[in-house]
Amino acid sequence: MITLGIDLASRPERTASCTLEWSDGRARIVDLACGLDDAALLARIAAADKVGIDAPFGWPEDFVGAVACFHAGGPWPATTVGALRYRATDHVVARVTGRWPLSVSTDLIGVPAFRAARLLTRLAEGGETIDRSGGGRVVETYPAAALRLWGFASTGYKRRDGLPSLGRLLAAVRARARGWLALEGAARTLCTRSDDAFDALVAALIARAAALGRCAAPPSEHAERAAAEGWIALPEPDSFDALPARPSRGSPSRSARRTSPASSRRRP
Repeated sequence: MITLGIDLASRPERTASCTLEWSDGRARIVDLACGLDDAALLARIAAADKVGIDAPFGWPEDFVGAVACFHAGGPWPATTVGALRYRATDHVVARVTGRWPLSVSTDLIGVPAFRAARLLTRLAEGGETIDRSGGGRVVETYPAAALRLWGFASTGYKRRDGLPSLGRLLAAVRARARGWLALEGAARTLCTRSDDAFDALVAALIARAAALGRCAAPPSEHAERAAAEGWIALPEPDSFDALPARPSRGSPSRSARRTSPASSRRRP
């Protein structure tokens, strides 16, 4: 199995991807690169079995409706600021992890979301079935939330000031994955210098969890919104150590896992 993680930025310079090959209980990095344009990303996506993209796949329904109504000359709807800022999946992530994702409607993460929409459109034009709720080959990821659920540090490792924390975080991931994740040489060096490359690696690990059926699907009350707004694939807290396991025929399918991530596995 090949899983691909993409840390998607608005521009190629800050965009990274990581390709992992899973075989015989081990994961091997076969490609880790930064500075990728859309063509390079689409080529890598085409070669992967499961893809995790770190960028929102949609906008809050209330926000879309409010802007469309007002743009057409109608009144601004009576709705809350929270409903305009956050998607259903953002509320679930905050409840499960204690951390709010960036708002795709009011924060700069909205610019990478434009690019994600463009990539998903290109994939759909090529015949790919796009399920923004995570049921297809491509899923939305949030590395910081996954790291927190897996028991790793999830803050303070970004940009130049965070390099010492990034080094410690990478060391913790390598120690935990010792024996099944080959992360040495140039790939290790790049991950210690670039949080973009590291987040791409985490996104590839989340894609593996999703492929194994270890990410909770949207609960029934959020299914319709998730199909339009997107849904963050939250891995089960105990799934990290199970990532190298060979998928079994009895593994629950993505559509069968209609349980809420806010369960007994909840972790602050």
